[in-house]
Amino acid sequence: MKTFPKPLSADEEQHYLLRFQRGDPEAKNILIEHNLRLVAHVAKKYQSCEEDPDDLISIGTIGLIKAISTFDLSRTSRLSTYAARCIDNELLMMLRARKKCSREVSLYDPIGTDREGNEISLLDVIESPPVDVVEDCFKRDNISHLLKHIKNSLSPKEYHVICCRYGLGGQEPLTQREIAKNLFISRSYVSRIEKNALRKLRALFPEKQ
Repeated sequence: MKTFPKPLSADEEQHYLLRFQRGDPEAKNILIEHNLRLVAHVAKKYQSCEEDPDDLISIGTIGLIKAISTFDLSRTSRLSTYAARCIDNELLMMLRARKKCSREVSLYDPIGTDREGNEISLLDVIESPPVDVVEDCFKRDNISHLLKHIKNSLSPKEYHVICCRYGLGGQEPLTQREIAKNLFISRSYVSRIEKNALRKLRALFPEKQ
């Protein structure tokens, strides 16, 4: 777990804000470092958005820097009060921008959790129609060829994560947390691997216009 410097006292904060406004770059660095704990605290509430914690802290730090640069010393409130709003706004803008840039709704995007706490996707709740046995055998043969094609297009780790995540090859689908536990890596790392793999597969099978 990352540790951050302790917050400055009110007097220390005022001292470094005055130095920064007089053009001291070192004072700005000190103000940033001693408010990173605040950034981590604000970013924590967005960790359920499938975003990497380090990415959230990086974006939140941009909001902190903006707050330090625009803070009015004549305010009666502390810098932290103003900075918390700026950090929150920066994170919200980033999340909204990413959502806006997403042009498609994936059947595999999580839409909630079941009673056992496992993530469920849109694909999980869509009722499957009855399948013809002959047609099913034909499809299975095609799927076998498709899996070989996918395997050649992804790295071994990407292929393993995709197979586990979506139950390819006849296995039961696993949640990101279950895969992370099996591979001894973090859930956020599994999420990044999955996203990279899906990006490659979308490029491999572009949508027809």
